[in-house]
Amino acid sequence: MRFTVETEREEHGRWIAEVCEIPGVLKYGQSREEAIAQAEALALRVIAGRIEHGAQPVEPIHITFAAASLNGRAPGPSEFLRR
Repeated sequence: MRFTVETEREEHGRWIAEVCEIPGVLKYGQSREEAIAQAEALALRVIAGRIEHGAQPVEPIHITFAAASLNGRAPGPSEFLRR
């Protein structure tokens, strides 16, 4: 599985990170990194819940997160996060 984490900085400085492929997985942070980490953690909890309830395949799962920006510019290679 590959998930995209889109980020955007609000006018007052707070960051928003959203995992595009999982509706409702949206987190805020004081830094971009904090928002991304919080969104990734929530995504993993959602996936774990789906597995526990039989809604997600139990076969081996490989998860990759890639960061992208919502503010219209594409992130540079150094901005991509892989886990």
